[in-house]
Amino acid sequence: MSASSGIQLSPPSRGRVDLLIVAGEHSGDEHASRMLRGLLHGQPNLSVCALGGPKLAAAGAQLLYDLTAQSSIGFEVLKKISFYRALIAEVVRWVGEHRPRAVCFVDSSGLNLRIAKGLFERGFSAKAGGPTKTLYYISPQIWASRAGRRFKMAAHLDALAAIFPFEPDRYADTSLPVTFVGHPFVAPDYAPPVSFDANGPVMLLPGSRRQAVGRIFPVFLAAYAKTHAELRRRAVVLYPSDGIRAELERVLANDEFGDVRGGVELRHVGEGGPETTAIGASAVLTSSGTMSMHCALAGIPGAVAYRTDGLTYFLGRFLVKVPYLGIANLLLNEPMYPEFIQHAATPEVLAAELRSCVNDPKRRERTAADAQRLHAMLAHTGGQSASEWLARQLA
Repeated sequence: MSASSGIQLSPPSRGRVDLLIVAGEHSGDEHASRMLRGLLHGQPNLSVCALGGPKLAAAGAQLLYDLTAQSSIGFEVLKKISFYRALIAEVVRWVGEHRPRAVCFVDSSGLNLRIAKGLFERGFSAKAGGPTKTLYYISPQIWASRAGRRFKMAAHLDALAAIFPFEPDRYADTSLPVTFVGHPFVAPDYAPPVSFDANGPVMLLPGSRRQAVGRIFPVFLAAYAKTHAELRRRAVVLYPSDGIRAELERVLANDEFGDVRGGVELRHVGEGGPETTAIGASAVLTSSGTMSMHCALAGIPGAVAYRTDGLTYFLGRFLVKVPYLGIANLLLNEPMYPEFIQHAATPEVLAAELRSCVNDPKRRERTAADAQRLHAMLAHTGGQSASEWLARQLA
């Protein structure tokens, strides 16, 4: 950020920069890191800087700022609006000064599209006659809400890489080149962090944002408490960062969970890759985020539950134009995972879902069949991978 805000982005350590990656959330950090590793495998001398998280740093980028620690959702963003305004201004200034060949935005449309607009308005982006290409990996969900964004995206961006096969058609009435590059979770070299194990523990996945975890994790724990004696299974709770672990521990410390606390294991979720050992589970209660997709592709029976602040939920009912929150349900156009939103997400109904997932063999068979359908939909067959797409854009 600018010096007046107390934080200033460092210059590139190699004196030049070929690529700046901006990934504002844990999932974006993971996806971008896999794309970057593939890119650097073919072009190891590229100079890459990033605003992202530890996985981008491990993949070979110079991390200018850890954005994953700041991720917010809904009207919780308003509490940090001065931070994000200053961040946008500083990123635009930094790009104008250091003139990377390209900026690749990853997901996080609320932040990234504003940066792209700023680069265009200042004349730094190629679309405005400047030296820097503006690229986008993982399309905003224009098919769910605010579809009109696609026209401004076409005005400000040079190219977009989509991870769902239906997305290129959603931009067909614009000038923006959109390429389906396959979903990162079905790439041949990707080892998922979870797997199905009929005799395994139940998995509780409350999400990667601290505020959302604080709302839904107590409900998940209460549902687990109602089934613990009957199902006689441990619970594994995956977390992406130390901040989320601290929130999980805060909830677990509540006196009402004393009887089951010993059966709950907190485990850091590793980055998918050849070295990853998948965590087996017989059932899952999950938020509607990235991990729900992992579980669906692994064929783990489960349910989606989600709670947000009242204002975000109220407005979301009018703005969101899709029948499901879970992306697996949207792709299949049917509820592979039953969804329980806001006050419908109660310990009683979620406990019933856990019992069904563990005890009903037909439900397990249906989930396995749905997982096979998802794999077939999301694989890119013969086209460009995300890394190949990015390499071509830099060339």
